[in-house]
Amino acid sequence: MSILVACIGNIFQGDDAFGCEVAKVLAGRLGSQDVRLVDFGIRGLDLTYALLDAPELTILVDVVARGGKPGTLYTIEPDLENLGDLAGQATDAHSMDPVQVLRTVKAMGGKLGRILLVGCEPGDLGDESGLMGLTEEVRDAVVQAAMVVESLIERELEKV
Repeated sequence: MSILVACIGNIFQGDDAFGCEVAKVLAGRLGSQDVRLVDFGIRGLDLTYALLDAPELTILVDVVARGGKPGTLYTIEPDLENLGDLAGQATDAHSMDPVQVLRTVKAMGGKLGRILLVGCEPGDLGDESGLMGLTEEVRDAVVQAAMVVESLIERELEKV
């Protein structure tokens, strides 16, 4: 079983740094040789290439706005069959759009394994001038999100 934990976020956009902060918590805690933890930040192209290595399970960790209370955690399994296509869209090597990354992998002939998203409802993403640091609600969700990721990994490894 190969597992990729892909943490995503922009440290200069407030709560968008959530995934990066979860990566820091998980850094010393994932001991399995089957698990690869990477803080991709905003490097969408790097994530694309990591997914082309075809991990059996990828856990994306990112903010996701679903209209809930800031700090609310979600575990989502996206529908990989309905991602749309890449017609007229270019991949930006300096930004991160997870859906665009998944589309690019498929367009390049890559085989996507199971994808799970551990997402957190953001409170403040800042504006064009940027914002450093997480809001209190999102900061409080970081350790809990790390535990969710560990639980998902444990459950998958038990199946093997």
